[in-house]
Amino acid sequence: MRSFYAVYRKEMGHYFVSPVAYVVIGVFVFVTGFFFTSYIGQAILAGLQGMQMGMTQQDLPGEVMRAFFGIISLLILFFLPMLTMGVYAEERKRGTMELLMTSPITETQIVLGKFFASLSLYAIMLVPTAGYLTYMYFHSDPIPPWRMMLAGYVGVLLFGGALLALGTFLSSLTENQIIAAILTFTAFLMLWVLNLGANASSSVGAVLGYLSVIAHYNDFTKGVVDTSSLIYYLSFIFLFLFLTVRAVDSLRWRRA
Repeated sequence: MRSFYAVYRKEMGHYFVSPVAYVVIGVFVFVTGFFFTSYIGQAILAGLQGMQMGMTQQDLPGEVMRAFFGIISLLILFFLPMLTMGVYAEERKRGTMELLMTSPITETQIVLGKFFASLSLYAIMLVPTAGYLTYMYFHSDPIPPWRMMLAGYVGVLLFGGALLALGTFLSSLTENQIIAAILTFTAFLMLWVLNLGANASSSVGAVLGYLSVIAHYNDFTKGVVDTSSLIYYLSFIFLFLFLTVRAVDSLRWRRA
């Protein structure tokens, strides 16, 4: 546990020493705030139009929440590659990976320490967005169910965790951060295209729907925490963390 924490603390310190973390978080908060304000404006306009037409039962806060979680899932496809591209690629390029390889730290501790550091930074990115929804929760009528917001953030964390696990694995395969970022973004884009195929009404579409990272995320945005989706995301994360351990282990044998 001490070795794991040492790697975790080192990675968190590295994130906040460089300006990358501040720029990514700042831009992410600005963009999400822009979309949230836009959705709120559209909801107010729709509410006024509904009142003029005599419509009294409108779940506008719920619609805003679902739309907001949807745009977050799209934005992190662009932002997370910037967090994962240097996790291993930069260490290999600077030669500091050799120090980790020769230290009394196992490959699993290295991988878990780096993964949870990137996951913690991702969670920090999401904290301001929770402030947006909390404000709407206390200033809307009808009040949206708090379980929907909680389920949405569970989905956001799991979805982002799965993409981070994939991104860190791809970063472990190269010494170039730009190549790592391109590979990660391409992989994320392929996952998005895979979700489009899941909409087909056929057995192939059903299979693609189960394999789609985004299709499982959609359940959370509706306030539904499905056990199969939890198992899927945890299995996805475990798979790519395992592959990353194997990739790091191969570096140790090549250095030997």
